Amino acid sequence: MNRKDLFQDSEKLLHRSMNRKDFLDKVSKIAVVGLGMTLTQPLNNLRVEAAPQFTSYPFTLGVASGDPLSDSVVLWTRLAPEPLNGGGMPNYNVPVQWELAEDEAFRKIVQQGTELATPELGHSVHVEVGDMEANKQYYYRFKAGNEISPVGKTKTLPAPGQPLSKLTFAFASCQQFEHGYYTAYRHMAEEKLDLVFHLGDYIYEYGPNEYISKTGNVRTHNGPEIITLDDYRNRLAQYKSDKDLRAAHAACPWIVTWDDHEVENNYADEIPEKGQSVEEFIQRRINAYQAYYEHMPLRKSSIPQGPDMNLYRRFTYGDLVEFNVLDTRQYRDDQANGDGIKPPNEESMDPNRTLTGADQERWLLEGLGRSQARWNVLAQQVFFNQLNFNTADAPKYNMDAWDGYAANRDRILDFVSENQVGNLVVLTGDVHANWAGDIKKDYNDPDSETLGSEFVGTSITSGGDGAEQRKDTAQFLAENPHIKFFNDYRGYVRCTITPQKWTADYRVVPYVSQPGAAIATRATFEIKHNEPGLKLKVDKPLSNTKKQSAEVEADRIEAQENAHEKQMKKLNKMEIGNR
Repeated sequence: MNRKDLFQDSEKLLHRSMNRKDFLDKVSKIAVVGLGMTLTQPLNNLRVEAAPQFTSYPFTLGVASGDPLSDSVVLWTRLAPEPLNGGGMPNYNVPVQWELAEDEAFRKIVQQGTELATPELGHSVHVEVGDMEANKQYYYRFKAGNEISPVGKTKTLPAPGQPLSKLTFAFASCQQFEHGYYTAYRHMAEEKLDLVFHLGDYIYEYGPNEYISKTGNVRTHNGPEIITLDDYRNRLAQYKSDKDLRAAHAACPWIVTWDDHEVENNYADEIPEKGQSVEEFIQRRINAYQAYYEHMPLRKSSIPQGPDMNLYRRFTYGDLVEFNVLDTRQYRDDQANGDGIKPPNEESMDPNRTLTGADQERWLLEGLGRSQARWNVLAQQVFFNQLNFNTADAPKYNMDAWDGYAANRDRILDFVSENQVGNLVVLTGDVHANWAGDIKKDYNDPDSETLGSEFVGTSITSGGDGAEQRKDTAQFLAENPHIKFFNDYRGYVRCTITPQKWTADYRVVPYVSQPGAAIATRATFEIKHNEPGLKLKVDKPLSNTKKQSAEVEADRIEAQENAHEKQMKKLNKMEIGNR
């Protein structure tokens, strides 16, 4: 299939009516052929420009590394001299040289090579370097034409089964650009970390000032609601234009997964939030997935195939810990009960409901069943523990979280209990606040077996400036005795793991509405090996800061609903104007 045929088939898909199965089958074939050819040879038959001329510095989006293995890591960059204008690259292929060294001055270069940056993948570069030493730190950089990139630092994993004494990593999520400054990332870059996990909402899809934080938006999105491939590329580029985010990427390898806003709020598999046909949304998802791949340090195994992209994967860190990175968005059933915070009903309690999809659930359980690691981790997106937003007599749950898919959670926890999976820890993002809680075999019985613990990290910026607590904090803690901690400041969670204990430090900044905030450890929890349950070691409220806000959990959902209403009004106005 040549490029002209690919283009014509793509155009037909956009302008003819077909059922979902036909659409998915057709578009998947196009994407598999197109992106597959891009990796092996230039799809476009354009010239390779060995001496490119750039309008300005091409490495504006920095460098990153990710998906580390014991002998391999992905090195990433993208050529984008005009990052907010489609990248600003000419329509030709560019060879990009890379170097891997043992020292920051590059006196001891151990590997080097050249990758081709092509227009089809936004002139992004994904180098899968092999033959590396296990558990070793390296430095890397790129060169295109006469321009040299910033230097990044990366590290391989220890060999599976290798005895280890320590691992330190951080996890983060939810970084709405308009809601604040990425000061937390500047502090993260200064930590001595082996890894960073990003658990979703790397970008937000809204147009300028559609999604408003309670403390006011302090930056502005660079265009309307994103739909096309160019839209998603420009939005990702805007987020990566932040120097603090670039610094955190360059400091150590990242392992990433997405939630919903990388495409659209609260989408469920092929079902959009509101107001789009399935065909329109699937094309939007194709665009979003490709742009996400282009901007993340992901392996070729994650290259999108039409509207599908493999992001669930497993990383084993010696004999110490095994991370199961989940995708809870791409394969899920539609939210039950009309979405939102609702009482459970027949639909939400359906024993066949799935958040992960059958294949991913099977993969997860098989991995947990054969794990030889001391600690077993689910790195994922949405609240795992049961969280009752009302009273025991009249409970209400978030239909977008695991509570809306209780049967899927029950199957996982039944497996953990029956197979005595030890030291289970769940890492979570999504909800723009810090939480810590114990995972129970029966959430309706506080004295039931504790199967593990969940650490929920706050947002980097989403929601704007925070506070110690919210108006509804006391009620939540009273109605959910397995929840041990809540805090509403922005930041990230730093975790240190040894064979004997897991230590989680909730690192927070007092504000994001202006740059320059200091970082502090708000609380520290420990879990002892083979002693399930959280132990609070440090509880240190920030001084001279807001003790309680008037916000409640429903305000976050309402703000996003308001954003969607603004989008619909703009769309209706455009349609009227085009008549």
